Amino acid sequence: MTSAARYEVDVVAWSAEQARFLREGRLELLDTGHPAGEIEDVGKSEQRELANRMAVLLAHLLKWQRLPVRRGGSWQLTIRNQRRGIARRLDETPSLRPKLSDADWWAGNWDAAIARAAEETGLSDFPETYPWAPSDVLDPEWLPD
Repeated sequence: MTSAARYEVDVVAWSAEQARFLREGRLELLDTGHPAGEIEDVGKSEQRELANRMAVLLAHLLKWQRLPVRRGGSWQLTIRNQRRGIARRLDETPSLRPKLSDADWWAGNWDAAIARAAEETGLSDFPETYPWAPSDVLDPEWLPD
């Protein structure tokens, strides 16, 4: 089976094969048709992970703010874990840092956070626009009133 065919049948086996060819210096065996797309997908995956973590963090901060009677260790743990995951993502992939200055990126994550919080709480009257400073959201000690 050719490398290109293996890509269509089993992308995991294809990627292992391609990595082996690279390590062995057998460049003539590489599938030159698919790697560019796969490399781009790695970048998109990193961006999706950062956005997903931010949406989860924002949703939990919203719940913390809106439902003080339900505040607990579980929400605090999720907030802490998401902040740590975001910090790790930004440390490991510094090219993602400009996202933190992108108003459209924040708006998209805010929309996702509102949808998540609404589904989890049954509430629907969340602010339409993002109310917090990014520095506050990422501050390990900050929680909304």
